[in-house]
Amino acid sequence: MRTPRTPLRTLGVTLLAATALCLTAPSPAAAQPAAAQPLTAEEQRLERAVPREILRRSGFGTVAPEFTRALAAVRSYRQAELTVRHHSGALWERAVDRAQDRGPAAGDLSRDDDRPLYWARLGMTAALRQWQPEFALTDAQRARLLDRLERSSRGQDSMHLPAGKGIKRIVMTGFDPFTLDRDIRISNPSGAAALALDGTWIRTADGTTARIETAVFPVRWQDFADGTVERTLRPQLPKADLFTTVSQGRVGRFDIERTNGAWRGGFPDNDNVSRTETVPVSDPASQPQWTTTTLPYAAIVAAPTGRFPVFDNTQVTEVPAGGTDPVVRANGPTPGSTARSGGGGDYLSNEIAYRATLLRDRLGATVPGGHVHTPVLQFGTGNATEVTDPEFVRNRLGIIAQVREIIRVAASFG
Repeated sequence: MRTPRTPLRTLGVTLLAATALCLTAPSPAAAQPAAAQPLTAEEQRLERAVPREILRRSGFGTVAPEFTRALAAVRSYRQAELTVRHHSGALWERAVDRAQDRGPAAGDLSRDDDRPLYWARLGMTAALRQWQPEFALTDAQRARLLDRLERSSRGQDSMHLPAGKGIKRIVMTGFDPFTLDRDIRISNPSGAAALALDGTWIRTADGTTARIETAVFPVRWQDFADGTVERTLRPQLPKADLFTTVSQGRVGRFDIERTNGAWRGGFPDNDNVSRTETVPVSDPASQPQWTTTTLPYAAIVAAPTGRFPVFDNTQVTEVPAGGTDPVVRANGPTPGSTARSGGGGDYLSNEIAYRATLLRDRLGATVPGGHVHTPVLQFGTGNATEVTDPEFVRNRLGIIAQVREIIRVAASFG
């Protein structure tokens, strides 16, 4: 069961009214069409056959063309804001509805698939980046529109934790697919779990009802440096009873990551950008090298949550105090050490866990939280070219179900 979200019908009426007003208003004679911006490396992958097939076979192939047509009718920046907000919010709701078996199933891809949302969003950002309106549009204004599109189409601005006693409020985050130049067919089970669980209710072991609110994050270093995690989670953590960041991790296993490190290891992101540095945060003078989970990891590991084994992962890589070379520690960091890899590695999965737990600590919140790594989502044996297969779907459904059970166990002890 899921309660209504953004009032898109009301927004649509407002958008139509704004359209009528803007179409009757004369354009300033001095206004020049805005210059298009080049596509990102991530958006350029849309030209490949696999993304086109995924969009066609999910019914999401109409999203970007409809958005492009809507942009063509825009005559002011204010109307552009309304258009972007409407279409990006509708995309998130459509993806959640599809994942949760609401409405007709367009296409033959299974409903649990997170990839239609990912590729449809990129189609929209590409259209907005290349849009050349007949009125003056500054680079800063286009950047704000792109930011709104990203936030709304990821559920980041529609997380509504219910008020009231007798319920628990849970925040969960997932990620986009990544390593697409290695295999462009890739799906990310953490993003699929976010779509499947958003706005749903579960009952914990003690009989308490809990509401789950989710959002999905990009696999891009710059977005994290710009504070997308903190901006999304800062309003939620003080109200939450539990949070868990989730990403794809190792083959054949779940991991509850005990410790998160303040280090970026440089692996290229979805825009083929590399960053090797200390995780950039506000107030770096008070930045710790490590943050720690407060999830009930022992209870989660012991519980029968699904077919994949679940591990309490305590390993980190550090430069010991006074040392110069990295050392692997099986049981967590030693005092005064410098982070080189948390339990979840040195990529954006470690970073979202680091940022979320650091934000919790800086806010003084006592909410339990931490990071869960899912198994790698694998295709069936022998499938090197098809975008889906029965084993692929079974694996993804199994991971989603086990994420739900892990959250249920964690909420029972929170």
